[in-house]
Amino acid sequence: MSYNFLNFKNNLFFFCLALAGITLQGCKGEQKNPVEESRKYVIPDSLLRTLSMDTVQTRPLVNTIAFTGMVDANQDNQVNIFPLVSGNARDIKVQLGDYVTAGQVLGTVTSSEMAGYTNSLVVAQTNLSATKRLLEASKDLFKAGLASSLDVTTAQTNYDQAVAQLEMAQRILKINGDNTKGVWEIKSPVSGFIVQKNITNGTSIRTDNGTGIFTISDLKNVWVWANVYESNINNIHLGDDVSVTTLAYPGRIFKGKVDKMLNALDPTTKVMKVRVVIPNEKYELKPQMFASIEIANPENKQVLCVSSKALIYDNSRYYVLVYNGHGDASITPVEVLNTLGDKTYIKSGLKEGQLVITTAAILIYGELNS
Repeated sequence: MSYNFLNFKNNLFFFCLALAGITLQGCKGEQKNPVEESRKYVIPDSLLRTLSMDTVQTRPLVNTIAFTGMVDANQDNQVNIFPLVSGNARDIKVQLGDYVTAGQVLGTVTSSEMAGYTNSLVVAQTNLSATKRLLEASKDLFKAGLASSLDVTTAQTNYDQAVAQLEMAQRILKINGDNTKGVWEIKSPVSGFIVQKNITNGTSIRTDNGTGIFTISDLKNVWVWANVYESNINNIHLGDDVSVTTLAYPGRIFKGKVDKMLNALDPTTKVMKVRVVIPNEKYELKPQMFASIEIANPENKQVLCVSSKALIYDNSRYYVLVYNGHGDASITPVEVLNTLGDKTYIKSGLKEGQLVITTAAILIYGELNS
């Protein structure tokens, strides 16, 4: 009886072990819910409607050469005012940088010379009146037989000379401002900005002073002088396209062309001056501003070109986003040859005719990388 009981216990133990094994096996075989596969980023329609794109094109390669330089007033549209009389300056109305109009009075000079011109005018007027009366009297006497024809001729000559003297006195006074109060008014001959001022109230003015008292320029276009070293002279040509940047306007590019080359080196700096003419309708460029100048140097080579706005710099190299249609964009590494303003020349990585994204590129690039 005891033997059967022990046998039963053993069978029960092995049955429990087998049941436990089956349970463990079932637990191992049970699988979790499958993880959803990651989805590729698609540009939303709302963003896609706002994007700008550029087509990869083949263009002549243009290299740039960088120079330093300075903004200067266009001296062809500039007027220097020199004193026409000697005297003392007073009532100077304008300051450096002020805008003035043609005919505007900039100041006055009290002058003994102007008083002398006024006196000469009065003398000439009095002399004319006297000679006129003498001429009329001589003609009356001649008609009465009391004067000879020679007397009439002499009176006529004196009158004609008096007319000429009066006209000369009037012209001299008009040239010097036509003021009869002993004052010379300094008037602006053109409209523009005061770019140089060498006069203050109380300044003694002399006509033999070689320095102008005012310099006026309209500044609607300006000159930029580039300093070209000898090694680059052969790469600069008249009419070359030029890009100019300044510290005052970071990121702003002013366009112009090479207008003149001074074919002589400065003996001190050993550079050749190259003149660039730039439109300046908003008066943003001002004389004496320092400038960074890039002059385009075209080469006889065709390469791929895209907008510079398409470039993304990350991990020490450049990328662009190629748009494949239907909201699909792909990150494409490129090798850059050169950048000129808003255009970048590509050595490899793209094909002609591809579309590249030029706005919100950083945003899309981050989404594609996430």
